[in-house]
Amino acid sequence: MSVIASRYARAFSDVVFDMKLDPNRTVSEVQVLQQLVQQNSDLRRVWEDPSIPSEQKRAVLDGLVSRLGTSRQVRNFYAVLIDHRRIALLDDIVGEFQHEILERLGFAEAQVSSARELSESERRDLESQISQLTGKRVQAKYSVDPKLLGGAVVQVGTTIYDGSIHGQLQRMRDELVMA
Repeated sequence: MSVIASRYARAFSDVVFDMKLDPNRTVSEVQVLQQLVQQNSDLRRVWEDPSIPSEQKRAVLDGLVSRLGTSRQVRNFYAVLIDHRRIALLDDIVGEFQHEILERLGFAEAQVSSARELSESERRDLESQISQLTGKRVQAKYSVDPKLLGGAVVQVGTTIYDGSIHGQLQRMRDELVMA
């Protein structure tokens, strides 16, 4: 992620915690507006177009937030992004914001790839193991990767835990080559 995205995400996270806003509700409101921008190319073009005055862009924003019931703080966050011409970085900023909020709430984000869909009990067990490793509560996102043959690969931050059969075979191959 970019330094700019991190800067905006940290600043808005500071607002969320300083003003004692509900982090989950705030993240949800930010995501709803992000989805509107992703789904509506005309809206994105208007907010990104430097020839359109900021007042007009904010008027469009105000119309949206009044219909959605969005909080004043989220409205102001988007107004800052519009005024500083950062809508092009919206996806990165929102991703960093979500990460920052989870981090401050004591969660570790985990990306889990497995050879097959994991059952609910397998997911709970895996999340428990990740929690023990990280010392944090875990919020995991799951995907299926048939190339793994079996097992799972877990990424927490920049650390990768490879418990897949493919990874085990690769490690064995590397050991044999080195011998």
